Amino acid sequence: MANWTEQKAHIAEAELTLIKGGAGKPLFMLHDELGFPGWVKWNDALAAEHAFVIPLQPGFGKTPRLGWVRSFRDLAGLYSMAVREMGLDPVDVIAFSAGGFIAAEMVAADPKIFNHLILVGPMGLKPEKGEIWDIFPVTIRTHLRRTVADPGTAEFGSIYGGEMTPEQFEAFEDARAESARIGWEPYMHNPSLPYLLRGVKNVPTLLIRGAEDQIVPAGCVAAYAKAIDGARAVEIANVGHRPEIENSAEFVKIVQDFLAS
Repeated sequence: MANWTEQKAHIAEAELTLIKGGAGKPLFMLHDELGFPGWVKWNDALAAEHAFVIPLQPGFGKTPRLGWVRSFRDLAGLYSMAVREMGLDPVDVIAFSAGGFIAAEMVAADPKIFNHLILVGPMGLKPEKGEIWDIFPVTIRTHLRRTVADPGTAEFGSIYGGEMTPEQFEAFEDARAESARIGWEPYMHNPSLPYLLRGVKNVPTLLIRGAEDQIVPAGCVAAYAKAIDGARAVEIANVGHRPEIENSAEFVKIVQDFLAS
């Protein structure tokens, strides 16, 4: 695996924990509502040409919770400030699930902040049909298994398999509690966001979804494709909400081709 480090950045009176690794053009990554799963194969595959900057979300353990962050839009404002203060803008971004919600709020507020926008199984927009699956009433183990089409996938097992330690359980529950605090009502979407996204022009946008995603319905991706001018949608067969884990080779190729365009 590529070398990566954990660093601190002081932004808006907050101490953000950042994971940095790789070399080359910066790639800002926003993890999902379960937190950063660790540096895995797809990160390593892209790290030869891309320098990852991965903030660990406030309230998820290593970054303290911020009481003034009361919505995903607030969190997007914090991250936008971080991008500017670190001198990254405009930057390429790849964002997963609830992280996609954050990235969408960022680009809606400031379309010039991103060079390329990649949203993977993004929450944030309400689908015309179906619903974003309610992650909060179920156990963390049920939630984790639902994120993939096949829990027997080797990398999924290496990340989430085996007996859960008390520390791991607490970290997951901290993450879910914070996601609920800022995303409970309306549930993991913002009704005004599709209207604000219509002002986004000339930002190359890629929407990636696993064909067997049981968390985010296809209608969410369709809503983003409708809202963002020129957005392109790609579906990866036989995988669920975590295509980067279940089929990392195809996922990496799609991302590399897009970022090189």
